[in-house]
Amino acid sequence: YVFIQFGHNDESKQKVERYTSVEDFKKNLTFFVNKTIEKNGIPVLLSPVSRRSFDSTGHVVETHKEYTEAVQQVAIAEKVAFIDLDKKSRELYQQMGPEYSKLLFNWLSQDEHPNYPEGKKDNTHFNELGARKIAQLILQEIKTLQLPLKDKIIKPKTK
Repeated sequence: YVFIQFGHNDESKQKVERYTSVEDFKKNLTFFVNKTIEKNGIPVLLSPVSRRSFDSTGHVVETHKEYTEAVQQVAIAEKVAFIDLDKKSRELYQQMGPEYSKLLFNWLSQDEHPNYPEGKKDNTHFNELGARKIAQLILQEIKTLQLPLKDKIIKPKTK
């Protein structure tokens, strides 16, 4: 299995060296899907994980709409599995709310970490807890989609 997920950097129009149009993005995804199949891999496409963004009423804001739709379109066209990580991550943030969802990201107070003496408020990059929560969402979707890989998912023994 090869899990393919792009979009965060591709959609950044402010950083022209990163930006990729939706059409080129779809072509790139199709290329990776075909190369994976060519090498006897099984591609699984994932939409970009949502950024942590809430509106003034406390509702999560969709941050990847065009690119999520593009991933889904490629998955349908190429007949490969699709995990809507954008949607699932937004649901997680909404469930946790504006304050508690910060616990998933690199939100650091001043002097909390030597690499960020001034602190950091990062709504894009996960800390370990956030990465584990996103991994759990992916595992659940593997089961929901009934991918054969589901039979390989085991709960580790606790020490």
